[in-house]
Amino acid sequence: MKPSSISPLVRVGAAVLVLMSAQWAYAHAHPKQQTPGAGATVGVGTTQQVSIEFDDALEGAFSSLKVTDAAGRDVTTGASSVDANDKKHMSVALRALEPGLYTVSWVAVAADGHRTQGHYAFTVK
Repeated sequence: MKPSSISPLVRVGAAVLVLMSAQWAYAHAHPKQQTPGAGATVGVGTTQQVSIEFDDALEGAFSSLKVTDAAGRDVTTGASSVDANDKKHMSVALRALEPGLYTVSWVAVAADGHRTQGHYAFTVK
C-alpha cells in the first residue's frame, strides 16, 4: 500500500497511538529497596530512620516519607529529605520506637514531574 492511499483517519489514529505511547514511556519513581523493608521485623532500638532507594531521581520539594504507629501517630523527628548527593535516596529520622506495627507512607515525585505513592508496614519487637 502506498502512503498516499492510507486514509487520513488511519494516519490520525496512528499519530495518537504514537503520542500516547510516548507519554507512557516517561519515568515514574518506584522503590527499589526499603530499610526497614516491607514486612520486616526489627528489634527495639535498632531503627533510627526509614530510607527508601528509588529507581529514578526525585524532586525533593515534592517527595516525602511519613511513619506512623498503629494508632496513626507520627513517629518521625522531622521532615523527610532527598539526599543531595543521591537524588534516588530519601530518608526520615525516627524517635525511639516501641514494640508494635509501623506504617511507612511515601510520595515520590520524579524529576520529570510524575507522582507515585505507596505504603508498607514493618514491626518492632
